[in-house]
Amino acid sequence: MTEHLTLFEPFPEPPPLILEYIAARSAEAIVADGPAPWDLGALPAELIRPMPAWLDSVCRWLNGRYAWQPQDVIPPCWARHEGLAYEIAALALAREEAYADAGSSVTWHEQYDRFLTRMNRALGKAGDECRVGRHEDRPSRFQLAAWPAPADGPADTPAAGHGDDGASR
Repeated sequence: MTEHLTLFEPFPEPPPLILEYIAARSAEAIVADGPAPWDLGALPAELIRPMPAWLDSVCRWLNGRYAWQPQDVIPPCWARHEGLAYEIAALALAREEAYADAGSSVTWHEQYDRFLTRMNRALGKAGDECRVGRHEDRPSRFQLAAWPAPADGPADTPAAGHGDDGASR
């Protein structure tokens, strides 16, 4: 039994730049200075640059440890699903803090289970195709396209900057 436990792969370490940013934010008197590291859309370019590779390794790690059922697999096109990217970043960064004590790690696993529920609801039937490497653009693109442009221009529309379907590329 012991030899099986030695095969456990550690959770992927956040990029050094992100760890430095977290430490700097924690050291500040007002933690709210600067965006939270899991708020991908608010991060400056130098902090966002290392995130995709790290989050991909997190997804691979989670899939390898927890995805025993098809609906538990985070699809390889996770980055093209903007909402998933935000959630994966928050879940990954929460894990480090959660493993500081045993009770918090149980709570993290409950958060992971809720993440899977939200992921499956967001992906819907398209998730089956995405999980086998056939990404399907946002099925609700026709509904988003029906929204009229706001008075101050198209830059504020839900699908702004993401092509005609609202999916992140």
